[in-house]
Amino acid sequence: MVVGSITEIKPTENAESMTIPATKSPSVTLRFMAAPTDVLFADSHGISGGRVLEWIDKAAYACATQWSGTYCVTAYVGHIHFTRPIPSGHIVEVRSRIAMTGRTSMHIINEVFSADPREGVFTRACDCLVIFVAKSPGTGKSTPVPTFVPTSEEEHRVQEAARSRIALRSAIEAEMEKQSYDGPSDAPRLITRFLAKPTDVNWGGKVHGGTAMEWIDEAGTACTMEWSGEHTVAVYAGGIRFYQPISIGDLIEVDARMLRTDERSMQMSIHVRAGDAHRGRAELETAIHATVTYIAKDMDGHALPSRQFTPVTEEDQRLAEHATILRNLRAEYSPKPLITPPRAQHVD
Repeated sequence: MVVGSITEIKPTENAESMTIPATKSPSVTLRFMAAPTDVLFADSHGISGGRVLEWIDKAAYACATQWSGTYCVTAYVGHIHFTRPIPSGHIVEVRSRIAMTGRTSMHIINEVFSADPREGVFTRACDCLVIFVAKSPGTGKSTPVPTFVPTSEEEHRVQEAARSRIALRSAIEAEMEKQSYDGPSDAPRLITRFLAKPTDVNWGGKVHGGTAMEWIDEAGTACTMEWSGEHTVAVYAGGIRFYQPISIGDLIEVDARMLRTDERSMQMSIHVRAGDAHRGRAELETAIHATVTYIAKDMDGHALPSRQFTPVTEEDQRLAEHATILRNLRAEYSPKPLITPPRAQHVD
């Protein structure tokens, strides 16, 4: 039947047979080529940690929205292990899968593999846990997600491992809430400010979690390089916590500050603060807080001894102790491993 220029087509058996029922898959795999523009320095040995985290956030976001069927926001990224650099020109695979669900949250395990295309053998370069919270597009409030039910022995193992980390996260958050970062300090520190651009945001109108993590790594890298006088790379991040969204046009302040040094490592605390640019710095609020560990490397990629930082002021000494407490908490809770031992895999 034709009404004006609108044609109504009644369903037929053929049309019905073409309908494909929607399914909710608990996993997503992204595959692409690492580009020269992904490298932070011309003489770097691999892709920057911030760019790798951006890739992870994209894959985990796709996994979360696919499972929940709605817009999602990053709430937490943790247990980030950078095991080796990814060279430009490698084929990269980012594999994300649901480990467990809460009422409105999804705990997603992420693994990054790469392979020289001439050899076709994938090996693991990074892994981490990302927690997303589902949001109602209309109200912006948290909304329930479908419950993930493990069906294999491996899925049951990963779910239990994810549960074993809940107590550790709670203990770390309680410790981090005790700390202040506004007293007299002699610690190496770097602060950058800029405006959030339209290209930084996702389809929900907020800054991508992956984009913000790239800001964090760039600030941490710059501060540790200035202190050490060497190239530095992120090797571990104990936790990146997202407290509030960042919008287009917000004034962003990324504040990287050294907590302590060990023989070869530098532990950094990095805050991202954001707010209405018209109100100025005084109105900025903490949007993200991360603790990231860096090491210095020589031109051949070998780890170098760290230039030592000796805390002098009361606050610097307290924050150095805080960093030690965070490390001891991770040892005390000893959660089950999320990821199975590394293995090499050929390209299909």
